[in-house]
Amino acid sequence: MRSRWLSALGLAAAAATVGAVFVIAPANAAGGVSATFAKGSDWGTGYEGKYTIANGSGSTLPAWTVEFDLPGGAKIASLWDGSYTAAGQHVTVKNTWNGNVGNGGSASFGFNVTYSGAYSAPANCKLNGGACTAGGTAPTTTPTTPPTTTPPPTTTPPNQPGGRGAPYLYMGWGSPPNPQTVMNATGVKWFTMAFVNASGGCNPAWDSSRPLSGSADASAIAQIKAAGGQVVPSFGGWSGTKLGPNCSTPAALAGAYQQVINAYGLKAIDIDIENSDEFENEAVQDRILNALKIVKQNNPGIQTILTFGTSTTGPNYYGNRLIDQSKALGAGVDIYTIMPFDFGGGANMYASTTGAANGLRDKLKSTFGWNDATAYNHLGISGMNGLSDQQELTDLSTWTQITNWAKTNKIGRLAFWSVNRDRGCPGGGVQAACSGIAQNDWDFTRVTAGF
Repeated sequence: MRSRWLSALGLAAAAATVGAVFVIAPANAAGGVSATFAKGSDWGTGYEGKYTIANGSGSTLPAWTVEFDLPGGAKIASLWDGSYTAAGQHVTVKNTWNGNVGNGGSASFGFNVTYSGAYSAPANCKLNGGACTAGGTAPTTTPTTPPTTTPPPTTTPPNQPGGRGAPYLYMGWGSPPNPQTVMNATGVKWFTMAFVNASGGCNPAWDSSRPLSGSADASAIAQIKAAGGQVVPSFGGWSGTKLGPNCSTPAALAGAYQQVINAYGLKAIDIDIENSDEFENEAVQDRILNALKIVKQNNPGIQTILTFGTSTTGPNYYGNRLIDQSKALGAGVDIYTIMPFDFGGGANMYASTTGAANGLRDKLKSTFGWNDATAYNHLGISGMNGLSDQQELTDLSTWTQITNWAKTNKIGRLAFWSVNRDRGCPGGGVQAACSGIAQNDWDFTRVTAGF
């Protein structure tokens, strides 16, 4: 992303039930609930796993608990979409926001495991105290009258699938902060890591120079995952040598993306397509879209994101073409993210940002036939905290307005450039390691984490 001024740059609603108490019964006989394990990426010393809880019992599954045993020498490094405890090798996972699974529905949780020696899958799975294989029964609901002093249970709905706040973190510039320090101070769980570019042709490397393993970037990703977080590597940016133009075919480009997916066991990737070499090159646009189609085919469930510039009213010609071609080529892009800044200075950044986002919404509706809610769910915003390259001001109050707008409309992604700059330096202008305005450390990240 960003920054023409540096050469180095380039989250189902659960129903509230009144007058009933849910009693959880074992899932253990003949019915239709199950929990199925699937192994994802494996990087030799660790792997990504996933359990999917499927409910075909004929009634609602109001809550679930999955238990399993890890082999000796293995342990959970991080887990998402659930809460867990571990007693030795025995792991117990309970639903968080994703309980209340309707008949015919499913829920899942994912996790990273570190291990030594040969890989061995989790064993002795139990779902609500019974077998994990299909045939279990759904927990029953027994109506009782709660005490009059007990308020009805309520649940805060999560964001629509895909919604997350993931500000950019760049380990190659701007006094990069320790990511665990930022996570502990703000509660943020996701980072967009910048930038993967081309090294010697079609080979991926951080900033075209730092390797995928053994680099500061790899160390930061390991720290983020160890603290229960996740990352979205971003390919491209404004400057530098890009993979899109340097990989000669969609298959080769998809292979470069796959190297990074395999290296870090990823759940999402971001293609930050900027400048004339990619964004304004129609052949490269098509190559990127066809590569993303291959990535989706080879990595079921991975989320793909495109990030590109915008006018105050929505995508320009090349942005509109990118969206049209993503449909025509069947690329299956999940989120289209605009960068609403560098409009020419002096803009009302809240009005300009929401205006640009609504322009993108309308384009997604017209191209894909979506309604407002679906279009918003496939839309992202990536702003610039503090002063932009063109001295446009997005202060903390404005960013809070934008974040609240993003929450209300349940957009798919919220990011900003960057955590490195999320420190105060009033009157400092546009800086690499601070925002150019008065603020506390990590103010913008703290607001974004609330998304």
